[in-house]
Amino acid sequence: MNTLAANLKQNHLKVTPQRLSIYSYLTNTTAHPSVETIYNDLKEEHPSLSLATVYKTVASLRDAHLVTEFNVGEDSHRYDANTSFHPHLICTRCHCVVDYLNPTALESSALSNLRTQIAEKKGFRAEAQEFDIYGICPDCQAKENN
Repeated sequence: MNTLAANLKQNHLKVTPQRLSIYSYLTNTTAHPSVETIYNDLKEEHPSLSLATVYKTVASLRDAHLVTEFNVGEDSHRYDANTSFHPHLICTRCHCVVDYLNPTALESSALSNLRTQIAEKKGFRAEAQEFDIYGICPDCQAKENN
């Protein structure tokens, strides 16, 4: 059994061709696609695939912590199968998402310490964290300057 199917089974998710295809798609992209993008990219391969199935599958994967969901603005959600902690840079103009992978040890330590300090000050036990930076990407900045 392949690793993706094993991950689904381990998380008590039924292994179906459509679910496996959606999960595989997400693990093989760094584009942080929306549900609509996933659907449009897979519907030719799976003619019986519906948009509702993609929504339900992505929600199941999110609930099983196999993918992360984040809002890029205007209630538009994107998905990432890289569930290790890493910041995202999100453009408020074009909504592109850029991963900031492999932060230095100092950066990782600083972020972890900040999370712990904030949570402890308010009596929270931190279980998860997101770190997204919203701004204007280089392409949109260049368009502004022209």
